[in-house]
Amino acid sequence: MERQSPLLIAQDIWKNYGSIEVLKGVSLEVSKGEMVSIVGASGAGKSTLLYVVSTLEKADKGKVLFENQDLSALDSSSLAQFRNTRMGFVFQFHHLLPEFTAIENVCVPAWIGKRPAKEVNKKALELLDFMGLADKKDKKPHSLSGGEQQRVAVARALINNPSLVFADEPTGNLDSANATSLHELFIRLRNEYQQSFLIVTHNESLAQMSNRILQMKDGKMV
Repeated sequence: MERQSPLLIAQDIWKNYGSIEVLKGVSLEVSKGEMVSIVGASGAGKSTLLYVVSTLEKADKGKVLFENQDLSALDSSSLAQFRNTRMGFVFQFHHLLPEFTAIENVCVPAWIGKRPAKEVNKKALELLDFMGLADKKDKKPHSLSGGEQQRVAVARALINNPSLVFADEPTGNLDSANATSLHELFIRLRNEYQQSFLIVTHNESLAQMSNRILQMKDGKMV
């Protein structure tokens, strides 16, 4: 696949926790419609890098450009709004709200963004249908399997039409059948909707399905 102009550019990212250097001058790019996986042993700095480039954590040094915008120039309120509208997040543990139904969980980021309720509900239903969960829209998380919960979390990540989805070990809590199903879902989203992904994973088969694999070791790209 021909790579397009970069959607995300991270330049010379450094991050310390106390006296421990976790990231040591890491740079990366992700283009539109591209799925990039970051692999490496535990403690290599993969998740920290994901959190920094997605603005959930602040770098000690370095620059993050997203759609040509320097994110370090934004204040915390503008950054939160930017994150809500332009980025999607999928974590190892789905973090669904237990008192909300599947469709309500999917709607939450759009409600935060104050989008019209009717439009949001329609989009959430379309996403749940795409995930094969239309019949589970009124179920609460405890009534769903692990794989179903994670697909609800993916739908939630997509509700605001993000330019890029950040996924931190998205299959880490799933059995192999559900992990394979989630991989196939990501591939469909990339192929059919040009959805871009940056994924931290220990799952080799998910990494192999990516357009590119980046290897980290001891806080650096190898």
